[in-house]
Amino acid sequence: MQDFNSTLSRRSLLRGSALLGAGLAGGLALPRWAYANAAAEAQFPAVARMVGDYVGAGKLANAVAALGFGSAPLLEVARGNLALDVARPADLDSLYRIYSMTKPITGMAAMMLIDEGKLRLDQPIADLMPRYAKMQVQVTPDGSVTELKPAQTQITVRQLLTHTAGLGYSIIQKGPLKDAYEKAGLLPGQITRLPVPGVPSGKPLPSLALFADKLAEMPLVYEPGTRWSYSVGLDLLGRVIEIVSGKRFDLFLQERIFDPCAMTSTGFRVPAREAGRLTTNYGVFNGALVPIDAGENSIFLEAPAFPFGGAGLVTSPRDYDRFLAMLLGYGMSGPVRVMSEAAVRLGTSNLLPGGADTGGTWAANAGFGAGGRVGLGADAGTFGWSGAAGTVAFVNLRVGVRAGFYTQFMPSSSYPISDEFPKALLADVTMKKAA
Repeated sequence: MQDFNSTLSRRSLLRGSALLGAGLAGGLALPRWAYANAAAEAQFPAVARMVGDYVGAGKLANAVAALGFGSAPLLEVARGNLALDVARPADLDSLYRIYSMTKPITGMAAMMLIDEGKLRLDQPIADLMPRYAKMQVQVTPDGSVTELKPAQTQITVRQLLTHTAGLGYSIIQKGPLKDAYEKAGLLPGQITRLPVPGVPSGKPLPSLALFADKLAEMPLVYEPGTRWSYSVGLDLLGRVIEIVSGKRFDLFLQERIFDPCAMTSTGFRVPAREAGRLTTNYGVFNGALVPIDAGENSIFLEAPAFPFGGAGLVTSPRDYDRFLAMLLGYGMSGPVRVMSEAAVRLGTSNLLPGGADTGGTWAANAGFGAGGRVGLGADAGTFGWSGAAGTVAFVNLRVGVRAGFYTQFMPSSSYPISDEFPKALLADVTMKKAA
C-alpha cells in the first residue's frame, strides 16, 4: 500500500459562487436516499453524477458530498451503505476517519492561542521544549542519519503550521530516517490491526509528551524554514498546545472547538454505542475493495496511544461542516463566538515563511495556512485539506462556499477524487451562474 496521506494540492479548487435555489421533487415514489438528496442533486448534477458513478461502479462502498453556501442549510448528495455487507445507508451523520483533515482543526486551535497572546507565530518552539534548541539536519535529505550538520535556525510555530520545520514523516520519508522513525515509535496515526502491506506494524509511543521528546532526537530532513515538506509538524503542535494551554490536547479541542461548534460526533475515539454509524475503511487491491478496518470492530473503537493532531480524528460530514461553517462565519458558529475574526483571517492566509521552496511539492503554486492549503490568484479565499482515506473538504471565504466529500478507501491515490470533486462542484456552480 502506498503512503496514507493525500492533500488538496495538485487540484483545481473552487473559484465560483452561486445562490442556493429551492424546490424538492415531489409526487414520486422515491427511495429514501433519492428523496433525501433530490434538492441537492437538482442543484449539483455534476457532483451527483460523480457520486453515483463511483458507488454504482463498485469503486466505493459509499460517498457523501456535503455542500453549503453562506449560512444556508447543509445539502447532501449520498450513495451507498456504511459497508458493502451492511444495509444501513451512508448519510451526513455517518462516521468517517478523516486523517489529515484533522490538521486544519489543530491549526486553528493554535491560532486561538496566538490570538490570545499565549503563543507567537514566529516563536521558537525551544522556548517551550528545550530539547529542540540544538537540532541536527541531514547532509543529504533522506540519506544517512549519521552524516549530519547543525541547524542554522530554530523551528518556529509558523513552521509547524506550514510543514516548513524540516521535520520528517514516516509515511513520506524513505530509507534510514523512515526506519528510525518507525523503530522509535514515531508513528503519526492508526489504520488497522490487520497486517496490510505498506502499513507500519510498529507501536506508537504511549503519550504526546514522549512523542515530542523522542522526535527531538531525530535529525531534520531540511533546514527549518527553507522547504515545504509534509511532516509531523501538526502532531508536534498538539504538544505545544498542551504546554501553552495547560490542558490535554484532546480536551482543549473538545472545550474550545467541538463543544462550541456543536460537533457532537467528533473525537479521537468512537464510543462503542456509536459503532453502528462508523463506515468501513477499504484497501484498493487490484481494483477490488478489501476491508482493512471494519466499522463494527474498528481500531478507532479503542483509545489511541495519544491524540494525533495530524491524522487522528473521526467525524461526520455534518460535524465537519460545522467547523467549515465556523471558518466561513469568521469565527462564529451560529450565535457563538468560537474564534476571533482576526484569528480566522490569519489562519486561512498564506503563512509560508519568506523564501520557502514549494517547487515539486503538494504546496506548489499555492500558499499554506494553519494546517491547510491556501489558494492564490483565481483560487484566492480557498482554504482546506484532504485525508488519507479519500476525504476532502474546503471553504472559499471569498465566495462563501463550504464543501466536503466523504468516503473510505486507501491509498487515496487509487482514485482522483480530490481533483474531481472540486471540478464537479465548480461545473455545477458555473452552470447555475449562467442560468
